[in-house]
Amino acid sequence: MNQAKPTTKPIEQIPVIVISGFLGSGKTTLLNQLLNHLPKTAVIINEFGVTPIDQQLLKKQGMPVATLVGGCLCCQTRDSLMPMLKNLRMAWEANTEKPFDCVIIETSGVANPEPVLDILLTQRWLSARYRLQGVIATVSATMNVDNLARFPQIHAQLAWADTVVITHTDLANNAQISDLTSTLKQLAPTATKINAVHGAVLPSLLLAFPQKSRYTPENNSADLTAHRFKSISLQLEQRVARQHLESVLSELLQTYSEQLVRLKGVVYTLEQPEPLIIQGANGRLYPPVVLAARESDDTIGRLVFITDGDIVPLTEELMARLRA
Repeated sequence: MNQAKPTTKPIEQIPVIVISGFLGSGKTTLLNQLLNHLPKTAVIINEFGVTPIDQQLLKKQGMPVATLVGGCLCCQTRDSLMPMLKNLRMAWEANTEKPFDCVIIETSGVANPEPVLDILLTQRWLSARYRLQGVIATVSATMNVDNLARFPQIHAQLAWADTVVITHTDLANNAQISDLTSTLKQLAPTATKINAVHGAVLPSLLLAFPQKSRYTPENNSADLTAHRFKSISLQLEQRVARQHLESVLSELLQTYSEQLVRLKGVVYTLEQPEPLIIQGANGRLYPPVVLAARESDDTIGRLVFITDGDIVPLTEELMARLRA
C-alpha cells in the first residue's frame, strides 16, 4: 500500500514596498502616512551621509527600524541589505506572534533603486520569502524640470515606479505642475500618478499596485552606482537663535540652489528646549518640525549637506554666518 507523500507547506512571503525619490522630495513624509495605515511594518531606511536624520522623523514607535548610513543602497546592496533582510526574516520566523507583516525600504535620495529590486527578485533565499509588492517614487513639484536631465538617478527612480507621487503641489504654481506632469508622461508613462495635497495622499491610492510590479531584472539596463554627490555633517556645539539660523540657511539654499541639493539636520535653539528638525531642498527651507525632547539628547546640533559639487565653500560660509 502506497503511503501518501507528505505535503510541503508553502513558504509565506512577506510583501515589500520600495520607496524611492530624489533628495528632499518627501519620501519620509510619505513613509509616515503608510505607517499610519500599515502599523505592523518593519522599516529599512538608507541615508546618504554618516549622520542619520530621517529615522528621527518617523512618528510611529515600536516597529522594527534599521538604518543604513554612509552611502547608498545602490552601492552596498549585497553587503548591507541582504544580511539585514535575512535577519529580519529569521526574527519573523522565530516569533509565534509575528512582529510585522510588511517591509518598507526607503532608499536614499541619490540611489538608483534597481540593485535593491534585483536582490529582492533574483536572490533565491530572499525571493522565496519576500514578495515585491510595488515601487513608489516621489518627485517634488517645485523641482525645475531641467534638473531631471542633470540627475540620471531620478530617471531610474521614475522608470521603475509603479506609482509616482507628486509632492509639494501646494508650494508650486500651475505652470510648474503642468511642466512636471508633461515630463512624467515621458519618463514614467505607465506609472500611476498621484498628487499629494499638503503632503497627504489616500493610502488606498498608494497601495493600489498592479498584480505584479513592473520591474523585471531582465530590463535592468542602467548602471548608476557611481554618482557625483558629496555629503558632510557639521556639528553645532552651542544653541543658536532660531530666526538667525533660518535666515542663514534660507539664504544659503537660495544662493547655492544648483549645488546644494539637500539639507537636513537636528538643531537646538535658544528659544526652546526641544530639538528642531531642519529640512531644505530646491532652494527652499521647509518649516522646521519640533521633536519631543529625549533623555538621550546631548543638545549638539547636527546638519547634513548633500551637494552636487564642491562642498567646502558652502560649509565655511555657513559657519562664518552663524558665528556672526
